[in-house]
Amino acid sequence: MTQDPLMLREAREAPAVIRRQLLDNREVIRALGARLRERPPPYVVTVARGSSDHACTVLKYALETTLARPVASLGPSVHTLYGARLDLRGALMIAVSQSGASPDVVETVEMARRGGALTVALVNVEESDLARAAEVVLPLHCGEERAVAATKSYLASLTALLPVVADLAGDAGLTRALEGLPDALERTLALEAEARDLAERYRFAERLIVLARGHHYGVAQEAALKLKETCGLHAEASSAAEFSHGPKRLLAEGVPLLGFTSVDAAGEATAAAYADLLATGADLRTLGPAAGSAMTTPPTGHALTDPVASALALYLFAAALAGHRGLDPDQPPLLGKVTRTR
Repeated sequence: MTQDPLMLREAREAPAVIRRQLLDNREVIRALGARLRERPPPYVVTVARGSSDHACTVLKYALETTLARPVASLGPSVHTLYGARLDLRGALMIAVSQSGASPDVVETVEMARRGGALTVALVNVEESDLARAAEVVLPLHCGEERAVAATKSYLASLTALLPVVADLAGDAGLTRALEGLPDALERTLALEAEARDLAERYRFAERLIVLARGHHYGVAQEAALKLKETCGLHAEASSAAEFSHGPKRLLAEGVPLLGFTSVDAAGEATAAAYADLLATGADLRTLGPAAGSAMTTPPTGHALTDPVASALALYLFAAALAGHRGLDPDQPPLLGKVTRTR
């Protein structure tokens, strides 16, 4: 390969993407915040596929812990295949998509809007079917994303709604963290050598379990997907709390672990779970903002922005692992950039 993979080059655009998003979305953020203050939704539902659905997992923890609104993920097939028309009166629906082209997500948003939900689309392609279907559009501002494995669009999906959360919660600390996030992501990009060193440990792995809790759990889901896509590695995400309820059995088969750390309210419990696993001889390496992680990400100043830096570090790790395995992450077998499902 004569140059770095497109996946890695696009991931390096993340600081500029977040700067642009924070600047260009100010008016729509202000209007959406005012609307939600005037008529607070009793609950929130999300609809997405793939990486975008993993971003919704991160948003779920953000909205539930900060705004005390329960969040549920809708299965698009409930409407598109089974024909159900859900009663979503008063709800906030958040749809997330890079392309805005998947028919089942679009049709679910149309159903929700007809049923009385406030529909918000986090979408990169602003002229897409999804953008036209939703009442409010929060552009991701990624520019064209060509790599099959999404990177900058996932990261932008994590941040697009956070200014609204900060506004509604009156969280000045989150606002400051968002303003400083591009600089923190620049510092994260300086970890490429550490990512290569960590990835070397998994060069010959056939299976991997990715662990996390709380705000980082959606990043663990994304990690498992990316390692399947780019490295042909059978990776699965598991809650660090749930792992001992059955999946721990796989340690007897020599399955290695990759654990995301945190410095938020879940940090101490997660660290204790990892310590217990290491005491049993588990093959565990860690990534995240907690001191002592095998790959320690820069602090971002807030629990809701730390996962963004961790996810960017994960992309550096996945690209490096693909390289160690002699694979091109831009040409995964059987996959294309846009998947349309019904």
